Amino acid sequence: MKKREYLKQLFKRPSLPPSSGTDELIRLENLVKIYDTGALKVMGLKKINLTIRRGEFVAIMGQSGSGKSTLMNILGCLDRPTLGHYYLDGQDTAELSSEELSAIRNQKIGFVFQSFNLISRTSALKNVELPMTYARRPKKERRERAMELLTRVGLGARYSHMPNELSGGQRQRVAIARALANEPPLILADEPTGNLDTAASEEIMELFASLHDEGATVVVVTHEEDIAAFTGRIIRFRDGQIISDQANPHPRRLKKEGSVC
Repeated sequence: MKKREYLKQLFKRPSLPPSSGTDELIRLENLVKIYDTGALKVMGLKKINLTIRRGEFVAIMGQSGSGKSTLMNILGCLDRPTLGHYYLDGQDTAELSSEELSAIRNQKIGFVFQSFNLISRTSALKNVELPMTYARRPKKERRERAMELLTRVGLGARYSHMPNELSGGQRQRVAIARALANEPPLILADEPTGNLDTAASEEIMELFASLHDEGATVVVVTHEEDIAAFTGRIIRFRDGQIISDQANPHPRRLKKEGSVC
């Protein structure tokens, strides 16, 4: 096979599985994660059963070692369970190859990390374009979509700025715009306010709330009660198990200027 043909096959994105046709986006069945350190086995997650429906805004809470980060890695298809099943949009991820999981991460999951994970020598616009570049979308379409998203998160005028020219809150807004680039059904945010001050943290959570109001499914991992208070459902972990799963009937929202609240 010629080198060009080989590379085309190597980088050809596998087709993604169809939607399940239900309002379930995430379903975990008897999910177990065991870490084998050689000397002993550590159970990170213990028979987790959980469903998250489309359009939910969920907080996953717990202290260090509770299992919340392990769950986040599995939800993001960055790790696999040892036992049990993780269904994302109707597809059992245990059946997928590494290439297929990569395609899932690119098109079905938008990631927002505590440390932003922006490319330092690339403009805000180019950072937002990146997932669309991997998805092989046309250049004109990528640019238009990136500008639209930066405007949506309040940074349209700063599209040419490098990350080091932006505040922490602004960098996280770029990261959120990037997460939305391919219109994924799921937004996963891992401690998204961990490196921000109180005011910037509240603005970021208000932005997530707005995305949820528009129909996005948002899952936030946090250990902060005031951050979880923005969500509509709070799931608490301890020692690799769910210890509570409760609706939050009155999600926190920031007061708007001129509000009588």
